[in-house]
Amino acid sequence: MKTRFFLIAALAIVAACAPKSNLPKADNKADAVVAAIHDPSCKYVVVASHRGDWRNYPENSIAAIESVIRMGVDIMELDLKMTKDSVLVLCHDKTLNRTTTGKGPVSDYTYEEIQQFDLKRAHGVKVPGMKMPTLREALAVCKDRIVVNVDQGYQFYDQVLEITEELGVTDQILIKGSRPWAEVKEKLDAHPHNMMYMPIISGIEHGESELFQEYMGAPEKQLAYELCFRELNDTTRAVCKKVYDSGAKVWVNTIWETLCGGYDDDKAYDSADPAEVYDVILGLGTSMIQTDRPEFLIKYLESKGRR
Repeated sequence: MKTRFFLIAALAIVAACAPKSNLPKADNKADAVVAAIHDPSCKYVVVASHRGDWRNYPENSIAAIESVIRMGVDIMELDLKMTKDSVLVLCHDKTLNRTTTGKGPVSDYTYEEIQQFDLKRAHGVKVPGMKMPTLREALAVCKDRIVVNVDQGYQFYDQVLEITEELGVTDQILIKGSRPWAEVKEKLDAHPHNMMYMPIISGIEHGESELFQEYMGAPEKQLAYELCFRELNDTTRAVCKKVYDSGAKVWVNTIWETLCGGYDDDKAYDSADPAEVYDVILGLGTSMIQTDRPEFLIKYLESKGRR
């Protein structure tokens, strides 16, 4: 009976998602996506590309960003590290080893020294002449064209904000983290103008964590929650429904099976019917999906009238 209740609830969410599935009108694509994120009634499914088009270009590279913009992706997810001379660059790992021809921690090199190394594609394929970009360079490319999600980088909040304010893109940046809301609010209150913020809540298959309860109980309503779960059970569904009912967006990562209860991109891609995967994710009230197969997901969502 309990399982049936949550199934009915999930189907009700899907039904509610039918109207208003297009992007709001705006002066540019990035502003339209921002408007969708701020509008609980907008059921357009926002697609975030994990580190850009890393299947065809080096991850977190300008080429990878340009590629997903051409695809029609809504959010470019990127990661930050700081060089020895305090330059923010796009890099997921603490070291240069996997993604460049260099070796050792990013923080051991100046930006000029890092430019001596070439970026590498997946499986270690070197791309001669392609260099690691700075955050400033990446944001200049993204301005007005695509929203940017800063994943690894909350610890650099003040430095990131300084750059976004100089470029005039602060409203088009979504930064996220797993820190207590009181700490985050103190940081936001220290600035007159801020980027969008989204909390990351993991392990929701086990129920409402203390961190989740703190965010849900705060007077300030959150725009969205990134919800991570290893198992899709009734408890997972209940937490997703609570976020949805609060008027916040539900963000799910389909990049790895351990983040979405096994309903991941590769499973959808290899399936005869991707609905067996993506419809389950959408049934949780999800309207923001981070994917490793952006083009495939966009085409699927278009076929479902969710874009």
